[in-house]
Amino acid sequence: MFGSGSDSGQNHTGVAGTVLMPTRFVWPYGGRRVLLSGSFTRWQDHITMSPMEGSPTVFQVVCNLTPGYHQYKFFVDGEWRHDERQPVVSGNYGVVNTIFLPRESDAIPELFSPDVPVGSNMDVDNDFLRLDAVPQISQAEIELSCQRISAFLSTHTAYELLPESGKVIALDVNLPVKQAFHVLYEQGISVAPLWDFFKGQFVGVLTAIDFILILMELGNHGSNLTEEELETHSISAWKGGKLRINRQIDCNLNSYSRSLVHGGPYDSLKDLALRFLQNKVSTLPIIHSSSPDGSFPQLLHLATLSGILKCICRHFKHSSSSLPILQQPICSIPIGTWVPKIGESSGKPVAMLRPNASLGAALSLLVQAEVSAIPIVDDNDSLLDIYCRSDITALAKDRAYAQIRLDELSIHQAIQLGQDASSPHGLFNGQRCQMCLRSDPLHKVMERLAVPGARRLVIVEAGSKRVEGIISVTDGFVVVALMKKPLLGTHVSYSSATPSPHSCICNWSEFVES
Repeated sequence: MFGSGSDSGQNHTGVAGTVLMPTRFVWPYGGRRVLLSGSFTRWQDHITMSPMEGSPTVFQVVCNLTPGYHQYKFFVDGEWRHDERQPVVSGNYGVVNTIFLPRESDAIPELFSPDVPVGSNMDVDNDFLRLDAVPQISQAEIELSCQRISAFLSTHTAYELLPESGKVIALDVNLPVKQAFHVLYEQGISVAPLWDFFKGQFVGVLTAIDFILILMELGNHGSNLTEEELETHSISAWKGGKLRINRQIDCNLNSYSRSLVHGGPYDSLKDLALRFLQNKVSTLPIIHSSSPDGSFPQLLHLATLSGILKCICRHFKHSSSSLPILQQPICSIPIGTWVPKIGESSGKPVAMLRPNASLGAALSLLVQAEVSAIPIVDDNDSLLDIYCRSDITALAKDRAYAQIRLDELSIHQAIQLGQDASSPHGLFNGQRCQMCLRSDPLHKVMERLAVPGARRLVIVEAGSKRVEGIISVTDGFVVVALMKKPLLGTHVSYSSATPSPHSCICNWSEFVES
């Protein structure tokens, strides 16, 4: 039944000059090797499927198919399988799955239906649709969506973010930086609140960016990063030195002497979201004290925007039609940062690097561009991997920070340091990257951003995985703020430069104060 292999994204129809539709096939039931075959390959060739980003048990492949009726089946670990959750029919090859792709002149199906699960195993990239074919929503519907989300955030508190069980790790400010570095790595976290025993209160947060700045600073004063240098610096000493450096750079001293940004269990989700965006922080400690003076504080949880987003998605899961804005494809609304086409201007370009770039260059770009992650791409700008701020903690493994030079270690090698040696996958296996397509509806993007640890999605071109933009969890909230602004008749092309999160924070203030 199988002949030679075929690559995804190629024409599997055998018909020249026909309009092709990029169609994504998904096998969500695991396996070691998954192949796809169907009527579009004449049941002769097989197409290798790859694990989906962030979900090693989910395999996918994109094929260019002609409009019309197609049959297909999966070959999983040497056994023919069909997906029981998709339409099926009995034929010459047993029970097979079916799919119908309408022509452009046919009726365009709804982008979202409450009867179809969000994690549908068959997603069709709507690249062939014109922007004017995207279902339009009225300004009244936009305002209604805004009001309903605002009402939800106002009437629900931070208690809903607290897990039923778990642990929260805090560090003493007098702990040496080296030990703190190892604690974060061993616990698999990148953020920890700081406790001052003498003051009897939480005074700050240690984050991955602190370690990045420390390593960059030490690299400027010596030929090698040594364990001894890290041993001599306590967290409090580093925080004090960082404050002095910032004061030299910026004469506005008050901006660097603010108290710890935190929340309480009785604070509304709206108040928490406003603190996140106004202070540009990614983590908010939830602290409670039963004493009127705030003494004996208890650290309950580390809140994130992803957690709040998850609450929104859970609340409106079965009533998504009440939020019309969530049914719009992301290419039709101003959200995220996009790669511009040739000749188009961009307010904030997407930072990308090649895998052979140095770790020092990556760390400098993370700091200077004020981003939390950098897509790693090949010469065609196709996504290979992603390097995040939190990846810096991997240098604590086997004290790698004491044996490397930032300008001599490549990003490829840096990521390898953080991988489990027993992992069966290579470096660029796609498991670290969360992706989406420009045709994905906003509700699907928000649900993916609500997954713990998924702070951003890389927008890629179907088939080639060429990077087209990035959507952060902050953007998920910013677009809600933008709903107070007229969007009708202002659809933004996927290739257009869209507002950065920093330029939209003022709009969020209007939203939360409504």
